[in-house]
Amino acid sequence: MPRRSPRGLRAAVPRGQSGAASRLLVDTCPGAPVCTAVHTYLFVDGLDIVARSDSRMAGIGPGRLLRPGGPLYPTDSPRTVDVAAEERPEPGPARLSLRVRLRGEAVIWSDLMYPGPDGGVIAEVRFRLDQYLGEIERAYAAARHTTERPPAAVRPEGAR
Repeated sequence: MPRRSPRGLRAAVPRGQSGAASRLLVDTCPGAPVCTAVHTYLFVDGLDIVARSDSRMAGIGPGRLLRPGGPLYPTDSPRTVDVAAEERPEPGPARLSLRVRLRGEAVIWSDLMYPGPDGGVIAEVRFRLDQYLGEIERAYAAARHTTERPPAAVRPEGAR
């Protein structure tokens, strides 16, 4: 079997469990009156990984999780990222974490533990780098747009 160069191996996009790269979709909850605080939803191939991992959790706020250069931005060195926290922790804050790393043109999330559509446990997912970064940037811009307050000139009188 012919050997591939290290550069060729690094450039190959690793495939998810189904043979294709997974797709990320990020959404945000606007907070009150819907929820107690603004938080993120992380959907992998249509599944809400926070709710499927631990229904007591709510995603970390988009300003912390999605900001440019923030914790979900991949690097060559793997890092552990808190993506959700228990809303009313007892006795202390419980966190939902995953490991994020960059490998060639793929972003890999590992240390996962949620049921997939077939009931099997999903422990790792892989995304195409371009789709992943585009989705994080889109979601961050949308969250900033919906959570920013209007300028003082257009705010109703008496509003702060």
